[in-house]
Amino acid sequence: MDKRLLDILCCPVSKTPVRPLGRAELDALNGAIAAGGVMTTAGSPVRERLDEGLITTDRKLVYRVDDGIPVMLPEEGIGTLQLNNFPSAP
Repeated sequence: MDKRLLDILCCPVSKTPVRPLGRAELDALNGAIAAGGVMTTAGSPVRERLDEGLITTDRKLVYRVDDGIPVMLPEEGIGTLQLNNFPSAP
């Protein structure tokens, strides 16, 4: 992802900056999605794995990136507190 774009992106709700998900974080999230039960902040089930994502620097929310385009909609965020065994900060 373009560094300039990443520098201006932030969570649309909390205004917390975001960074790319690390490999361990992405693997943990996709494992939880495959196991079922992962929900968006709007309460919709997450059924498709993420190839790429952004996480807030406070590690509370993940936003997916589809074909290089960040999906920064408040209702599409994925809260990390619902994820068991989510890795600690890199």
